Amino acid sequence: MKAAVVHEWGAAPVYADQPEPDVTGGGVVATVEASALTNLTKGLMSGKHYASKQIQLPAIPGVDGVARLEDGTRVYTGALKPYGMMAERTLVDPQGAVVVPDHVDSVTAAAIPNPGVSAWMSLQHAAAIKPGAHVLVLGATGVTGSTAVQLAKSAFGAGRVVVAGRDTARLEWLRTVGADDVIALGEEDLRARAATLHAERPFDAVLDYLWGKTAEQVLAALGASELSAPYYETRFVQIGSITGLDITLPAGILRSAGIILSGVGLGSAPPEVLAHIRSEALPKLFDMVAAGDLHLEVQPKPLADVERLWTAKEPSGTRVVLVP
Repeated sequence: MKAAVVHEWGAAPVYADQPEPDVTGGGVVATVEASALTNLTKGLMSGKHYASKQIQLPAIPGVDGVARLEDGTRVYTGALKPYGMMAERTLVDPQGAVVVPDHVDSVTAAAIPNPGVSAWMSLQHAAAIKPGAHVLVLGATGVTGSTAVQLAKSAFGAGRVVVAGRDTARLEWLRTVGADDVIALGEEDLRARAATLHAERPFDAVLDYLWGKTAEQVLAALGASELSAPYYETRFVQIGSITGLDITLPAGILRSAGIILSGVGLGSAPPEVLAHIRSEALPKLFDMVAAGDLHLEVQPKPLADVERLWTAKEPSGTRVVLVP
């Protein structure tokens, strides 16, 4: 069979022949129909991700995707180790798979879960969003950030959502799907603007897809704001690190404000919590996309082009999905 194969950490995968999946260790062979090219997938293959140590090279990448079982059922699933989803066939556990409804095509279904479940986990589990909440999304113009903005309003009933990003056209589009106010990074003083907004109406949650200097400025704003109340709890949820892996965080910031700092990623929640959220969120996400209540742009591309696509810049707000 054909598959994408990574031979060195940080290198783009090559499209090559690979042995068929071996079922002697359990699982069943499934025919892959689509697998999204996500930042998580690329991060794991960089060797720098905290979960990269669980992978042995050479490896077939692809955290998740849509596959067809032998009986014809289409499912969203992950592959059983050591296999990945960026191949013509892979090995899956049918018990851990979610049936894809007929009204959602395989490319769209492969693109939804990564940003959708991550955003759902961030909003429900980590940020504990309640109806009427005030939410700031840093890095809102990306696929997952945009999904979180939409879900914050439509699924969790947030009262006010402020979005920050560099793509000004995308920021304006976000106003049409749930954003109440925008902050153009690089054009405004983020720390001053965040402090003013927080003083006017405290943020209940900050969803951070950027980290680095951006996170430093917002955390400083939360610590420096003079609120009308002596204490206000703000959950700062770290999800992505596009602008930097590290930050400088003065101890006084955490001691001077009601900031609860946590993260969402592989290993950040008990397995039973993740399983519950996945089973709750995925059917709703599929239905929302089919009904037009959740907007996600997808761009199907042939798996044979994986080496070129791996290093290409993904179109803003669009998820590339590889099709064998």
